[in-house]
Amino acid sequence: VEGALWEQVTLGESGALVYRLRDSVETRYLKVEPRRPGGELHAEAERLRWLQGRLPAPAPRYTGEDERHTYLLTSELPGADASDERWQSDPARLVALLAESLLLIHRQPVAGCPFDQRLHTELARAAANVSDGVVKTDDFDEERAGRSPASLLDELHATRPPDEELVLTHGDYCFPNVVIDGWALSGFIDLGRCGVADRYHDLAQAARSVRRTLGERWVAPFFAAYDIAEPNEAKLRYYQLLDELF
Repeated sequence: VEGALWEQVTLGESGALVYRLRDSVETRYLKVEPRRPGGELHAEAERLRWLQGRLPAPAPRYTGEDERHTYLLTSELPGADASDERWQSDPARLVALLAESLLLIHRQPVAGCPFDQRLHTELARAAANVSDGVVKTDDFDEERAGRSPASLLDELHATRPPDEELVLTHGDYCFPNVVIDGWALSGFIDLGRCGVADRYHDLAQAARSVRRTLGERWVAPFFAAYDIAEPNEAKLRYYQLLDELF
């Protein structure tokens, strides 16, 4: 990265520092996070390597760590993410594109996928985050403001859905993580939690992102474009609750 122009990227809720690196040849992205057990950058690099040729995603160029930090350097996807104002000028077209892009992920074969994001795995990770004190309570959605991480974990165990409709999931499907170029999907970023899970893991986060960015009236058109007439509201609430602990 010698000689590159560095620019910090502040969009998104990643726990890592993110930099855009430009030189005369190309643009790349560097993520830096504190070195700790359960850090996501090595997991993201593994997923990016596996996804090459399966889904449009950045290519990992380098992963490494030193005494204090872990690093992930990737290629750039052309275009701008879905939160960019140029796409929000046509919300009907945008939610249709987001639904179609999510279906592209969910229709991938899950056989042979080495990344397990099913509930037994996610609940164990959530419990570890609560135990380690790394849950950001100031980021909780308004309806859960003021609650303790332990109380959310108890609710997750008490209301666990009886079944999982397993597909390949993005893991953090929201506007900043879908890149669009010329009103066509360019690719997906922030794939550290990609793996086999219930499709509602993604649908819950997508619905929340549509609501926050475009407003409640566009949630139903999103589900219609995904071909769900009546979404499972209990699962939507459950997986939005689960996401609070990550």
